[in-house]
Amino acid sequence: MEFTASQIAGILEGEVEGNPEIAVHKLAKIEEGEKGSLTFLANPKYTSFIYSTDASITIVNKDFIPDQKLKTTLIKVDDAYKSFSKLLEYYNQVKNNKTGLENPIFLSDTAQYGDDFYLGAFSYLGNNVKIGDNVKIYPNVYVGDNVKIGDNVVVFAGAKIYSETEIGHGCIIHSGAIIGADGFGYTPNDEGVYSKVPQTGNVVLEANVDVGAGTTIDRATLGSTILRKGVKLDNQIQIAHNVEIGEHTVIAAQTGIAGSTKIGKHCLIGGQVGIAGHIIIGDRVRIQAQSGIGRNIKDGEVLQGSPAFSYSDYSRSYVHFKNLPKLVNKLNDIQKQQDQ
Repeated sequence: MEFTASQIAGILEGEVEGNPEIAVHKLAKIEEGEKGSLTFLANPKYTSFIYSTDASITIVNKDFIPDQKLKTTLIKVDDAYKSFSKLLEYYNQVKNNKTGLENPIFLSDTAQYGDDFYLGAFSYLGNNVKIGDNVKIYPNVYVGDNVKIGDNVVVFAGAKIYSETEIGHGCIIHSGAIIGADGFGYTPNDEGVYSKVPQTGNVVLEANVDVGAGTTIDRATLGSTILRKGVKLDNQIQIAHNVEIGEHTVIAAQTGIAGSTKIGKHCLIGGQVGIAGHIIIGDRVRIQAQSGIGRNIKDGEVLQGSPAFSYSDYSRSYVHFKNLPKLVNKLNDIQKQQDQ
């Protein structure tokens, strides 16, 4: 896809300084810009590169005044960083604006879908699936029976969506994600042999939930595993059965959340955090990476450690942790002096 400087300026409501008809077909960092590429300058530390870049077009703030000759055409905007982000979003929308049914696919006679639907090759849509408008399902995706998918959803290649799952408007499901697999439910007999507990619930993703690549969200034993609107999950996260995650909570990679735990709104959870089952975590909680959570957490707490405790206490304690060998040596010296 090619865009001219005048077209880009129209999208961004900016002003062109240079050749309005020069075209670009790719994006680049300003220090790596080459002919045919578009870049931007937002951080003053990179200003020197604008005089050497070979990028055809550079987005800059309106107050930028060059003090040397430029090879690049400028598009001046109120905020170069926000405008570049807006352009990336627009580019993605154009790039991903696929429609139609590829072949081969399996599409149940009872499946329903709305306008501007795209279904990639080797995908499977089961019985009674209901899909809204402008949904894009990429190749090798499995969608089980009775699944409901809202408008403007994107499901990338290789994702698996088990039966009865409900996905709200604007969700993004990345490759390799598995939504609705059985929860980890077993019961032992007197001899310690485990039998499977049927997992008869489902998974509900409310609007604008993002699910990262390789992330797994288990169906509930009874009822629903629920991710409220605006939740963002990184790659390779495990969400167990009957978990509920509150609105606009963000969770980083390799975190695991055990069954029936409830997490509040606007929480920030770092990578490799382990959260035990059947606990309640309040709103606006922050949990640092690699922490272990085994108790209920009040609103607004900031935690680190395993088991986790107050972040400020952890930071003060760490000063002593790293000096423990020296302190032990001093104690041994004192003990030797007393023994003499």
